[in-house]
Amino acid sequence: MNKKQRYQFVLQWFQEHVPVAETELFYDNPFQLLVAVILSAQCTDKRVNMVTPAVFKKYPDAVAMSQARLEDMFQLIKSISYPNNKAKHLIGMAKLLLEKHEGQVPMQVDALVELPGVGRKTANVITSVIDHQPNMAVDTHVFRVSARIGLTTGAKTPLAAEKQLISHIPSEWVHQAHHWLILHGRYICLARQPKCDQCGLQLACKHFQKTQ
Repeated sequence: MNKKQRYQFVLQWFQEHVPVAETELFYDNPFQLLVAVILSAQCTDKRVNMVTPAVFKKYPDAVAMSQARLEDMFQLIKSISYPNNKAKHLIGMAKLLLEKHEGQVPMQVDALVELPGVGRKTANVITSVIDHQPNMAVDTHVFRVSARIGLTTGAKTPLAAEKQLISHIPSEWVHQAHHWLILHGRYICLARQPKCDQCGLQLACKHFQKTQ
């Protein structure tokens, strides 16, 4: 199976078996998603979802969050990883949204990465989830799964993996493929002990072929 066939197999399998795949973070609007994704860095979505309802209630928009006291924000998110840094990032992010974007979340990656706490991965998540832009956010799951299957080869960085994935996945499927790969990594293709016996991608997976 060559690379083109591998991509076709994987994408077709996901289309048939996981037709609905979306972020597991809770949110009602772009601002809430941005807050949740900033909080999710090196933290589980489950933990973030336990914290965000109180954050959203107290700080429903950029105006409210820009006026937050650091200690108050810290108290709300202290069970999240790196709460001190993230509290500073959230308040700074809200202030910059007001200064540069009238309190609205921009839908351009270049504009998003200027915000405190927002890197390329976060910006790709926001634009792909909200706007269905063909941007591939490569987190630890996407990086691991795509390399194991053989969708990427020799990619040493998330950006290198992103470029390879983007070049082979049709643009209309990129936003969906991001979730397919994340969820597959989260529940099937686990880091330490992948559940190969439960995986429908065995025929296309280089890792599985090697272990047989």
